[in-house]
Amino acid sequence: MYNNKKILAVIPARGGSKGIPSKNIIEIKGKPLIEYSIECGKKSKYIDRTIISTDSELIKEIAVKCGGDVPFMRPKELAADGSKTIDCLVHAVETLKLMGEEYDYLILLQNTVPLRKTWQVDEAIEKIFSTNERSLVSVTEVEQHPILMRTIDENGIVKNLLHMNSTMRRQDFPKFYKVNGAIYIQKIDREFNLETSLNDGKLAYIMEKQYSVDIDDYIDLKIVEYYLEKEKEEEMKKLKF
Repeated sequence: MYNNKKILAVIPARGGSKGIPSKNIIEIKGKPLIEYSIECGKKSKYIDRTIISTDSELIKEIAVKCGGDVPFMRPKELAADGSKTIDCLVHAVETLKLMGEEYDYLILLQNTVPLRKTWQVDEAIEKIFSTNERSLVSVTEVEQHPILMRTIDENGIVKNLLHMNSTMRRQDFPKFYKVNGAIYIQKIDREFNLETSLNDGKLAYIMEKQYSVDIDDYIDLKIVEYYLEKEKEEEMKKLKF
């Protein structure tokens, strides 16, 4: 709870996965992927309850073993390839309401961003409460700058994506950010519904690259393992001093 407002965190984890089979429970450095997000939510100073929304009995079993909370199963029709994340979030909010639990804010913790830290989630909560905004989204500065990106028309003519001169030093490029999928916060009010666009959150919470890897393929898994190993090395160094 923060400022007398109840906060719910939801970790979506459907059974189907195209790029990496059983991605939500694949083991990374000795832990199922889902455990990283469960720990992140449970350690928060402000989140009242962290639940997992899944249609898979296997994911439920593993999540519970990791200390996760699975109060209900997600309907199969909300876990199809064409289903939207907002569908399962609205379902979670409405189902908990029927169970006698109501919340003021919802946080989406996507299971595929395991390097996100609890202190970042808590900072994001503090940030949105310090404003009048209804929504927040975490972002990371882009590596491939859009000032150098082009489209090509039907005549093969190159067109600038941005309407600005790209003849400038790279260090003078204006900063651009992308939604990194790590943290989404939405106020639960009348405007929170199936038409809510999570990626269009108004308030930005900026995160560094090493916390923002979103696992989509096996290369991303290797990158996550690399950063986890670096974190372990840093912790070992601190213990020596």
